[in-house]
Amino acid sequence: MQYIIMLLIIIGLALADYITGIIKAYCTNSLSSKKMRTGGLNKLSEIIVMTASCGLDIGIKMLGNYYESPEISEIAGALTASLVFTYIVVMEIVSIFENYAEINPDAQWTLKIIKRLKDFNNKEEKK
Repeated sequence: MQYIIMLLIIIGLALADYITGIIKAYCTNSLSSKKMRTGGLNKLSEIIVMTASCGLDIGIKMLGNYYESPEISEIAGALTASLVFTYIVVMEIVSIFENYAEINPDAQWTLKIIKRLKDFNNKEEKK
């Protein structure tokens, strides 16, 4: 069930980012089918990566049971899926806030959040 919830969150954030991107493009008169196609394929790729991470988590746990070390494999699998999930969530939230900041120039408070989330995202990439 946890994998379904993770995937639903990723799908929801990807849709929100894609829709806010379309709204931003409309508001800035930069609507482009090429950008929309590329953005859509990027979102699809994120969903595929998250699905693969969930599958890897399941596979590592099953291998742990096979080799009689379920505790270690459970930690390794959960860590893999959690890190990928966290990275994608932070990346999508940053993108949504960036889109919102361009849609609504009065929303300067979003710039502080974007900066913090980008700093967090950069720290995750270095790990």
